Amino acid sequence: MARAPCARVRCWRWRRNPLRRRSDVVEAWVILAGWLLALVGGLLAGLAAADAIERSADRQRAERRTVSAVLVEDAKGKVPARTAGDPRVWATVRWTAPDGSTLTGEARVSATSLAGNRVPVWIDQSGHLTAEPLTDGQARSHAAAGGVLVATWAGGIALAAVSVARFHLRQRRMEQWAVEWERIDTRWGRKTG
Repeated sequence: MARAPCARVRCWRWRRNPLRRRSDVVEAWVILAGWLLALVGGLLAGLAAADAIERSADRQRAERRTVSAVLVEDAKGKVPARTAGDPRVWATVRWTAPDGSTLTGEARVSATSLAGNRVPVWIDQSGHLTAEPLTDGQARSHAAAGGVLVATWAGGIALAAVSVARFHLRQRRMEQWAVEWERIDTRWGRKTG
């Protein structure tokens, strides 16, 4: 025997129906609010994260500057930089801080550099070595990736909250049905078992 296709009724929770329960309406509102929060909240959170990343990159570019440092030792035979494919190595350099003091630290330099060569290094406002700030293109790509990631997480959290709320609504509905069946069975003279 062939099964008849089940007709789906759209927006049935919103329609007037004598079988519609209050929990159906509450669930419809929870779903609507959750999706709106996921879309709008995710979008706003993503835009805020992207803006924060761009402002951070702008602040780094404003606070950091490049100075010329003197290589204290030959770079040949030194530990390679962590990044694969980077021909630079870590070596000790000396530079003058903005307050006039002489500082020493480790910086990445060309593997063929000799002691006494001048190499460019990046320093922060206090004169300590720091990483090169992000370029405009790098900052835009980091901001875009960070914004998409935060938007996805924010939307996912909102939808997860909707799922939890729907689970609890469904559990409550099942409890109500169990109570109603118990009441009907006892009225008919039977006990559920």
